[in-house]
Amino acid sequence: MQKATMPDLPASLDLAASWIHDADALLITAGAGIGIDSGLPDFRGPQGFWGAYPGLRQPGLGFEDIANQQAFERDPRQAWGFYGHRLQLYRSTRPHEGFGILRELGRRMPHGVFVFTSNVDGQFEQAGFDAARMVECHGSIHHLQCLAACSTAIWSADDFHPVVDEKNCRLLSDLPVCPQCGGLARPTILMFDDWTWLPERTELQQRRMAHWLQMMARLVVIEIGAGTAIPSARRKGESQHARLIRINLREAEVRGPQEIGIALGALDALQALQSRVVART
Repeated sequence: MQKATMPDLPASLDLAASWIHDADALLITAGAGIGIDSGLPDFRGPQGFWGAYPGLRQPGLGFEDIANQQAFERDPRQAWGFYGHRLQLYRSTRPHEGFGILRELGRRMPHGVFVFTSNVDGQFEQAGFDAARMVECHGSIHHLQCLAACSTAIWSADDFHPVVDEKNCRLLSDLPVCPQCGGLARPTILMFDDWTWLPERTELQQRRMAHWLQMMARLVVIEIGAGTAIPSARRKGESQHARLIRINLREAEVRGPQEIGIALGALDALQALQSRVVART
């Protein structure tokens, strides 16, 4: 049997631009790959993870070992060394130009844009997207909750300014505490094997998106950097049964004629799409 061939890239970009031009609303589904062009680290594989967090190499701790509730119970300064570094990194990272391109593409459409992301970094909000039109399905590092979930309180992390020994991945400043019980606080992020994550903030976001989706007639989905290892964003886009444009340098495969795969990085693909959409106006 002859192996099927992917459409050539210019033809895929042209078709994707026509879908965007004809759409009345844009749903962005984004995974970790969208942040690479902003300079955020790629945790793909243990070597990539330890390259970003060398202090976890010697004890042999991988991403799943540190990104869980037990890590906070076992060694809170180590766990907050990891998350405190990430919090400061995300605060200081400027979203790349592609975020602005997406915002502009959505602005042209009658029903605008909604974001569904598995990222916890807050880059979309920092790039000017409406926080009321956003689902952060795994939570946000910019919000805190009680480790013991003594209440359903979720509060901003704006007053927490971690000082981290990056070499050893340890928090040097004071640990954040719950204002209700005085116990240890943690990020409001859905971690591995997590039984105390408070989903209320994300559930409210989900309800807003469900209401928004009811109004659409010609929805287009732009999926960016959403891989199959953690497929939350990938599945959300596929479940809409709408035209889907998949931007993914490594996993651009698609399932049928209502989906287009573009094997480019986020910024390169969005710049190429923008020029084609503008040419149609």
